[in-house]
Amino acid sequence: MSELVTAQEGVLRELRLQIASGKLSPGQQVIQDALAASLGVSRVPLREALKVLEGEGQVIYHPHRGYFVADLSVADLVEVYRIRSILEDEALRVGVPLLTNEDIEYLEDILVDVESAAKTGNVTAVTAANRRFHFAIFEASNMPRLVRMIRNQWDATDAYRSVYFATPANLAHMNTEHRSMIAALVARDVEKSIAQQAAHRENSVTVVSQAINKS
Repeated sequence: MSELVTAQEGVLRELRLQIASGKLSPGQQVIQDALAASLGVSRVPLREALKVLEGEGQVIYHPHRGYFVADLSVADLVEVYRIRSILEDEALRVGVPLLTNEDIEYLEDILVDVESAAKTGNVTAVTAANRRFHFAIFEASNMPRLVRMIRNQWDATDAYRSVYFATPANLAHMNTEHRSMIAALVARDVEKSIAQQAAHRENSVTVVSQAINKS
């Protein structure tokens, strides 16, 4: 793997974190020189990473002005979560019956990490731990193409997650929902697991949509 590709992947990871945490906020211009300097890279890997984010709709390029973080949109949020529902339901339908006791223990360990991060209010830590929890469930399906498609949709909505995770009440509600999901997974109850995941998504859409409409 070339140094450029490695640098690009590192920059892309960092940009995702900055968007997810709100450090790069919706509508904010991406000042490439300053950002490249802060990350200790040239503008080449930064520019390539921005092109990836542009393809996902997370940043927008304006000629003669540069890149800007995309504004939040209820219509975009609803569309992405509708696509997620189709993909995630299938992952759960296939994966839940395949879960082993070791898988459940692993999920419970991750959930402790999610709850610990939530107590600190660190949006970046919550985002990372929450993502690990959900993808450990999806990956139980042993369908890597499907999981990649789900990851694409998650990557496209990092900025929305920063809005949801910014409020302590939302974090508390998330923890409650996760515990309900674990109970359904322990029982290997496919339909209940799908219903719990759906409720989890729908609550996020409702809360974030309200926040966007107020802004």
